[in-house]
Amino acid sequence: MAQHEEEKEAYVYILSCADGTLYTGWSTDPARREKVHNSGKGARYTRSRRPVKLVYTEKLPDRISAMRREYAIKQLDRTEKEKLIGSQR
Repeated sequence: MAQHEEEKEAYVYILSCADGTLYTGWSTDPARREKVHNSGKGARYTRSRRPVKLVYTEKLPDRISAMRREYAIKQLDRTEKEKLIGSQR
């Protein structure tokens, strides 16, 4: 039996943009999403800041958890986000 969309594991991710800024989002496939951002069809924010590079991913049990974690990461300041990215390397 296939998992429902709400139950499918999801990821929160951080992209490093060409202008040095960081973008946070969520997806069920971060590598595919990075390609979408680099194609110019991602978020409006990243369209003028290409190329972007995937620098952080965090696996979560479902999309609701990923959306909540995305929000929490977006509340962090840049230094805290850099620490998060550094902790994964």
